[in-house]
Amino acid sequence: MKVYTKTGDKGTTALFGGTRVPKHHIRIESYGTVDELNSHIGLIRDQEMNPMYKKILERIQDRLFTVGAILATPPEKEFLKNGKERLNIPKISASDIELLENEIDRMEEALPPMTHFVLPGGHSTVSYCHIARCVCRRAERLVVHLHELEPTDSMVLTYMNRLSDYLFVLARKLSFDLGADEVKWIPEKY
Repeated sequence: MKVYTKTGDKGTTALFGGTRVPKHHIRIESYGTVDELNSHIGLIRDQEMNPMYKKILERIQDRLFTVGAILATPPEKEFLKNGKERLNIPKISASDIELLENEIDRMEEALPPMTHFVLPGGHSTVSYCHIARCVCRRAERLVVHLHELEPTDSMVLTYMNRLSDYLFVLARKLSFDLGADEVKWIPEKY
């Protein structure tokens, strides 16, 4: 398989099922941002940390490839005329979301209660988590926009929302584990 096909040289790309759309199409922006997020999570996973976190992050990366595949498939191409699935694309399941929720709950048990917003930073690994969280929120906004135009799997919406929560709590937990300062945001009074 060649890396370059030359089929996108005029500013279009193919979705799963063959439909061609402009490279700026909301569907492309959505799964492209999910791909960007996946790369940021790879950077987090490359840091020194508890191997359990790395295992969860690898699972998340796998799920993000699934999200990308779902987003790259226009609704009209999901099924054949006889009702059978055209493409064998995995789905995001309730158990994928539960994994994130369980991990959030487990990490929060070890953390002091949050009384203020916190400023991103304190350690490079923590900062990488905050960057990934922001990219995740952007991806979520794009997926919501796509969903308004062309309904997509609602589990993807929920997964993206929960993933950004997970990344925030992971940043706090890594701050705690690394002994990094968690700087509270206390608005200045003028």
